[in-house]
Amino acid sequence: MSTLRVILGDQLNVAISALADCDKANDIILMCELKQEAGYANHHKKKLILIFSAMRHFALELTERGYQVDYVHYTDPDNSGCFEQEVLRACQRHQSNHVVLTEPSEHRVLEAFESLSSEQINLHIREDDRFFCSHAEFQQWAHGKDTLRMENFYRLLRKRHNILMDGDKPVGDRWNYDAENRKTPKGKHDFPLPYRQKQDEITQHVVTLVATEFADHFGSIENFDFAVTRKQALAVLDKFIEQRLTLFGDFQDAMLAGEAWLYHSHIGMYLNLGLLLPAEVVQRVEQAWHESNPPINAVEGFIRQILGWREYVRGIYWLQGPDYKNQNFLNAQNDLPEFFWSADTELNCLKQCITETKDNAYAHHIQRLMVLGNFTLLTGVDPHQVNAWYLAVYADAYEWVELPNVSGMVLYADGGLLASKPYAASGAYINKMSDYCKSCRYKVSLKNGADACPFNYLYWNFLISNRDKLESNFRLGMSYRTLDKMSEDKRSLIQSDARVFWASVTAE
Repeated sequence: MSTLRVILGDQLNVAISALADCDKANDIILMCELKQEAGYANHHKKKLILIFSAMRHFALELTERGYQVDYVHYTDPDNSGCFEQEVLRACQRHQSNHVVLTEPSEHRVLEAFESLSSEQINLHIREDDRFFCSHAEFQQWAHGKDTLRMENFYRLLRKRHNILMDGDKPVGDRWNYDAENRKTPKGKHDFPLPYRQKQDEITQHVVTLVATEFADHFGSIENFDFAVTRKQALAVLDKFIEQRLTLFGDFQDAMLAGEAWLYHSHIGMYLNLGLLLPAEVVQRVEQAWHESNPPINAVEGFIRQILGWREYVRGIYWLQGPDYKNQNFLNAQNDLPEFFWSADTELNCLKQCITETKDNAYAHHIQRLMVLGNFTLLTGVDPHQVNAWYLAVYADAYEWVELPNVSGMVLYADGGLLASKPYAASGAYINKMSDYCKSCRYKVSLKNGADACPFNYLYWNFLISNRDKLESNFRLGMSYRTLDKMSEDKRSLIQSDARVFWASVTAE
């Protein structure tokens, strides 16, 4: 009897565990484009094009390698739209009840497969071994700890996998070069153009599908040029190493109007799809350091994002379980402003970041954290709404990586499990790390009034509003001491400005 091997849309690699020991002559590989998956969030049009096109290209690659692929297209008339029914239908088509699956990356999808009773099919879920750290290893590391700091976890993985190590010590005698990665480009920079892939016939068909079936979804459909195969994704990685890595470290936190791509790698979407594997990415960058000697702050900073942060948020996601998404430590209840979908706002920093998100299904980590996320934190937006937005608008967003980043890092909704303090900041930070403020109708130098940068008084209003929950945080001690030195009139003016501003936002 044949085995049905299910490949999900973010498992697009022949090294996936579900394909290990596959009998090409008898086993069937099932891949499905599902209404349930495409429609459960307002996914960016380019995110949908990327996933569907990459899936179709991967199915073609499998066929060319001699695998038997049963591919269910989105518009197939019998497509039920959900995992459970499509697996059962495939079992009937191929007269098989033995199903092999690599563990899904999200609780929601795992629960869908686990709902299939053992009387219906014999389901075997295998570990997803694409990561550096297994669930069991992360749980073992986390056990008994009062705090789960990424830096400690990152150092453990550096040692365990002998990455950027000199014996028992880190290369350069430093674990972390983050303090050297906060420069803003001065003068003229000729940023390398991002990798652009011309649409082939498969991608063109997918573009038409998305334009027809998802016309009301967020984002631009124009000029889709992402990589959609493993070969192309590897070319994106090569282009980053050759053209961007040297300056990535210095400017990874910088933001410039009209420059969406800067010196970043743009590979997160390909890692999360499976087109690239984290181990090979880290190995290639470390090899480049040995061969061409790019700055250690760039190499370490990049590797930390993959070996440290990416592995860490996955560990937190599975450790905390499905209820993590319901945490709301600060009791934030406000609605997400409509301009997060339209970019129709006079705040230039938000307008820039949302517009680039609409155009590209991409924004780099500081835009997501310190502009977009900072605003939702300071204004007390409901975590469910913020998570839904981030999940929908970015091509690399899957719940396992999006939820800890947003609820933990952006919103402090978990009360400090992931981040040691809320990442709240006034307009001064945005002005330091970007040129956005120069073209804004608000003045970052003003602290109060109709022309003042709203981030300035929203920051202090946030501290006032959440004092009972935050003043004991040692990393906020200086801020609260400064707040206490303000006069009562000054604090009242801050709160008044915040109320007036939020009323103007909600009236739009």
